[in-house]
Amino acid sequence: MTTPAPPGAPIRVLIADDQDMVRTGFRFFLDAQPDITVVAEAANGEEAVALARKVRPDVCLLDIRMPKLDGLEATRLLAGPEVADPMRVVVVTTFDLDEYVYGALRGGACGFLLKDSGPTLLAEAVRAAAAGDSLVSPSVTVRLLKHVTATPEPIAPRRAAPLPEPLTDRELDVVRLVALGRTNAEIAAELYVSLSTVKTHLSSIQLKLNARNRVEIAAWAWQSGQVQPGS
Repeated sequence: MTTPAPPGAPIRVLIADDQDMVRTGFRFFLDAQPDITVVAEAANGEEAVALARKVRPDVCLLDIRMPKLDGLEATRLLAGPEVADPMRVVVVTTFDLDEYVYGALRGGACGFLLKDSGPTLLAEAVRAAAAGDSLVSPSVTVRLLKHVTATPEPIAPRRAAPLPEPLTDRELDVVRLVALGRTNAEIAAELYVSLSTVKTHLSSIQLKLNARNRVEIAAWAWQSGQVQPGS
């Protein structure tokens, strides 16, 4: 996995999108953040993969519909299960389609964001990815995971057998809130605990579930009946 930036160093970002205005807008906003800097831009998927491998940014922001190589294939090449040193990829797209979400997450993306989510959530997704966490647009998360059990190939933790170590009651509380699309800050406020405590619980939960990210944690919650439709 790409080594996290040293404390105090800005998060280095690559932006890949075939629209000049989108790249310019993303760069303008992200470069204005004190802890983020854009180090490369690409106008197509092939260029994005080549630049990412050369520059090794902390986070790659990839559009889906790009010439030469689409964002899903670029994600697989940069972050997929067969990549020896996977990078952190956040897919940013206009298209709110379930097959894109599944394709991106199965390809190794640690985030999925809609372009209309706004600049604040974009920066949060970059920071989450750089920290080894994941962020998926809340509207996508809840809709997608409520139907995960009906999907032929669900995004699920890789261990289907009973857990060798059960989750504690508090960890289950955290799992349920993750499944409802809550951010770490919202979970901390709802459970009246500190943000660092939430992060500690999430690390323990990922270890017990053998889950790569909070999306897999949420999928496990829906599949195991911890959260029900209408919650």
